[in-house]
Amino acid sequence: MTVTANASRTRPPIQRWLVIWVLALAAVLVMFLLQERLPWAVNYPVEAVVPVADWVSALMGWIKSNLCWLTRSVTAVLGVPLDFALNLLAKNFKFGHGADAFVLPRLSWVGVCAVAFLAGHAAGGRKLSLLVGGCFLYIALFGQWTSAMLTLALISIAVPFCILTGLFAGIWAWRTPWAERLVVSPALDLMQTIPTFAYLIPMLLLFGNSPVSAMIATAIFATPPMVRATMLGLSRVPSEIDDFSEMAGCTARQKLWRVLLPSARPTLMVGVNQVIMLALNMVIIASMIGAGGLGYDVLLALRALKVGEAMEAGLAIVALAIALDRLSQAIARKQAKGNVHRSGSPGFWRRPPNLTLAIAILAVTTLLGLFVPALATVPKAITFTTAPLWKAAVNWVTINFFDVIEAFRVALILNVLNPVRAFCEGFPWLGAAFLLGLAGYQLSGLRLAVLVAMLTAFCAVTGLWEKTMATVYLCGISAFLACLIGIPVGLMAARSDRFEKIVTPVIDTLQVLPSFCFIIPVVMLFRVGDVTAMIATIAFAVVPAIRYTNHGIRQVPSALIEAAKVSGCTPRQTFFRVQLPLALPEIMLGVNQTILMALAMIIICAMVGTRDLGQEVFIALSKADSGRGIVAGLAIAFIGIVADRLFNAWTAKARARLG
Repeated sequence: MTVTANASRTRPPIQRWLVIWVLALAAVLVMFLLQERLPWAVNYPVEAVVPVADWVSALMGWIKSNLCWLTRSVTAVLGVPLDFALNLLAKNFKFGHGADAFVLPRLSWVGVCAVAFLAGHAAGGRKLSLLVGGCFLYIALFGQWTSAMLTLALISIAVPFCILTGLFAGIWAWRTPWAERLVVSPALDLMQTIPTFAYLIPMLLLFGNSPVSAMIATAIFATPPMVRATMLGLSRVPSEIDDFSEMAGCTARQKLWRVLLPSARPTLMVGVNQVIMLALNMVIIASMIGAGGLGYDVLLALRALKVGEAMEAGLAIVALAIALDRLSQAIARKQAKGNVHRSGSPGFWRRPPNLTLAIAILAVTTLLGLFVPALATVPKAITFTTAPLWKAAVNWVTINFFDVIEAFRVALILNVLNPVRAFCEGFPWLGAAFLLGLAGYQLSGLRLAVLVAMLTAFCAVTGLWEKTMATVYLCGISAFLACLIGIPVGLMAARSDRFEKIVTPVIDTLQVLPSFCFIIPVVMLFRVGDVTAMIATIAFAVVPAIRYTNHGIRQVPSALIEAAKVSGCTPRQTFFRVQLPLALPEIMLGVNQTILMALAMIIICAMVGTRDLGQEVFIALSKADSGRGIVAGLAIAFIGIVADRLFNAWTAKARARLG
């Protein structure tokens, strides 16, 4: 009787929502069929477009004209440490002018490689030492040292700025709930969903084409993970530690800096790792506004269709990313285990022996470089180049497999991409806002419904609906295929430890690859266009689908699995009826992250000929049109926010239903 009563209570809402959705879809279909009578409901009227881009351009022009003293002051202040880092790692210190100028050389490449070996050994032992030092040695031997040091110099200044800013913003948000809810969280959502290119436009307009502009854009883009890590780390500190500090008579300031933050250090170090990786990714893109370095080398090679040179610069980016990622992860793991602090030593860079040895190595090798040029600059005699090999490989593949590749590309365009694109671009803007608002209302109530509908309508009222749907089409297909590949791979990894050991290094490598590096090999084979963008986006966005699926299956409590076995379930039944339903919320979080990463990558793929919002941002960057670029960037951000909010609401509802 109880089961029957419960069923009778749950069926009507489900049936009611089913009827509502059928009626809503029918209304949108009627709207589309009657587009000749209701053209304003399908295509937003041009005469009603709100000129937000013009307003933003006017605002940026006013700031540039009236606050130029402020931007110049910021450039001058930030230029001092940045110039020092650039001279220290990539250039030379020059004092005086003309023939009488005194030149102090940059750090010796031999010394930097030796310190990389030393840092890896101190943080993670011999294996990490060989990996980190080997990556720096690889960069030197393949002739990419100066460009890599330019990139590293920008990161070395941007990352501390991001860490300090993120730390203080996270503390403020943690202490002030209203600030976290009304200011910090919305700002972080915008900062993480606005495409990277959109950051470059106001920086270019306000600070000019210079490394300082690139550094500021990098700092803005890479700060959010530190803010979130600070908030999360402080909220996870056990209440017993908080109570003990109060009993010991600590003031609020002492409790924060001497108790809470040290206790949250493992989580903070994870945030530092993410800041480093995002900063490296953004520095590559910021090469378009004066950052120089490896990203600029990739851009020049791609524009000249020099496949080999682009691949070598891309691999140098990968080597630098792997070295910094593994080193920061090792330090984070060491902080999490607490080995360093339990032993009473204060950490690698505060240990006098290691720090003294590193400084001594750098000083000695740099001074010797004054007398031995081979220590100051990487000798060309010991460098290698694989550019001819990459070019020959691409030519061989093109000659022998051109027909197959071209047939696949054309079939995919004609049979999949073009029909889906036509469907998306012809979808009524009013119907899309209505359906997404209805989904928000069903999942979380009126507030989410209004938010989703308004963000969707923004894309239409600013005159960007066609470009928005072109972005949705390509992002949707790429994310769908990434999930179609990633979720089964994650399921296989969750059921087989051996398979997981094979998959984990692959997805770890994919995760540290900067976005540029996904484009290069695909362009070699498929040329520019939507197919290239789709394949590169799938490779970039597949990692969260694999990782979250694997984690979701493995985190199902073992007691429930044992209960299923005791009940007589076969392994297949246990998997499909117990583990998979309980892991579904976690898997959907992976889908959410896959969509956001696909959206980020689609925008970068504007460089290979896509026609969407990314192209709008790219054109605005080339013309320094701040209004056009920022509005297109906001439209992209709103797509990501809509997807994020809907999936988070669905996941929260699923978690509540599953208990």
